[in-house]
Amino acid sequence: MMRQGRKGFGKCREGLPLPDNGTVPLSMLKPGEQGVVSKILCGRNLLCRMTSLGFTPGAQVTMIQNYGHGPLIAQVRGARVALGRGEASRVQVIRNA
Repeated sequence: MMRQGRKGFGKCREGLPLPDNGTVPLSMLKPGEQGVVSKILCGRNLLCRMTSLGFTPGAQVTMIQNYGHGPLIAQVRGARVALGRGEASRVQVIRNA
C-alpha cells in the first residue's frame, strides 16, 4: 500500500517515510531475505541500542522470523536478535538481489 506523499516519498505500513532509493524498513523483509543496513532513523537512545546489537551501516542482515505482527528475529554479525516491530521499522536496509 503506497500512498504518494510529498516530494516522491510514499508511506510504508508502519507510517514511516519510504525513500525512493531502494531502502525498506527491516520489518518488511520476509523470512530468508537478506539485506545490508543502510541507515537507522531514530534518536540517540535507540541508536545506541541498535549499534550495540550490531545494526551498523554496512552490516549484513538475514531475516529469520517475521510473521507480520509482533516481534521478529533477525541475524546480524552471527547473532540472532529479537526486535520489536517499532524498532525494526527504524532500521533501513537495502535488499540483496
